[in-house]
Parts: sequence; C-alpha cells; structure tokens
Amino acid sequence: IRDFSRECFVPFTVGGGIRNVEQIRRLLRAGADKVSVNTAAYENPDLISQGAGIFGSQCIVVSIDCKKIGGEYRCFSHSGSKDTGYSLREWAAIAAEKGAGELLVTSIERDGTMQGYEIGMIRQAAETVGVPVIASGGAGCYEDMYQAVTSGGASAVAAASIYHFTEQTPKEAKEYLGERGVPVRLR
Repeated sequence: IRDFSRECFVPFTVGGGIRNVEQIRRLLRAGADKVSVNTAAYENPDLISQGAGIFGSQCIVVSIDCKKIGGEYRCFSHSGSKDTGYSLREWAAIAAEKGAGELLVTSIERDGTMQGYEIGMIRQAAETVGVPVIASGGAGCYEDMYQAVTSGGASAVAAASIYHFTEQTPKEAKEYLGERGVPVRLR
C-alpha cells in the first residue's frame, strides 16, 4: 500500500481481510484514503462504528455482496460464499446506522459479466440509506454506468472488466457521463 500510494495520485480504498481498528490505522497510515470491510463487519458490526469513531465515517466503506434469492436481495460474506441471513435493506440500514460513510453494493451474479448493473439492487440500497452508494458488478458499457446513477440512484460506479477486456477507458466513461449531466471530475 505504501509503495502504491507513492505512485498513485488519486484517492484509493483498500479492502480484504480487515478485521480490527489497528489494521485500519496501519492501512490509512500507509497511504490508503479509505478502507472497505465486509466479512468482519458481519461478524462484528461494531467494527464499523469503532472505525468511523476514530477515523471518521468518510474512511469506512462497507462492501455488500448480494444475490437475488426468491425475489429478495440477500447479503453474502466470505467472498460471496456464505449467506449472512441479512437482506440488503436490513444490512444497509445497519451499516449506515453504525457509521459507514459509503456502501459498495456488488451483484455477485453480474460481477465480471459486463451485462449491466443490477439496477433494482442499487436502487433498493440507495432508497434505504442516506449515505453514498457505489454500484458494482456488471458494467459493460458507459450507458450501464449512466443507468446505475440515473435509474439506480447510485452516487458512483465501480468498474473493472470493461477496462480490461474492451477498448473503453475511464476518461471516455467520464466524458460520456458528463455530457449527460452526471457530475464527474474530468481532471
């Protein structure tokens, strides 16, 4: 993280295996702007409030991996392998109440498919909480991003495969969204 932060001049979030406040402290000191928690937050929801209380809500992103099961969006931990017993609405409300500054909501089924975001999932999270929701899982074209923001109510979008497996670029995505009235930082 320290090496990366010396070379990268954009804000970045680090996640994966974060289980306590001391790990959050070390990652932030190493140069991360934010941390993302998932499994550990389900096991100890107070990790969210402890992290937010010490470092500020703006540093704590709660990552929510979901699958649609029987018409309900269900939350999963352990890299999407374990049903937590929470619905998206329940867990999003708890995470926001505990002090999450943002929610990263990922469709497990759409992640990496480039078939578009799960708009209903994103909308449900955005309607449930008053904190920014980042749409994740499924971006295949710039229009998918636009729909996540306009129809889904996302405050931001995350994308990876679209840039790895196509000729599309982050700069072009920002231009596309900006031309359609979505506020973006072009520089």
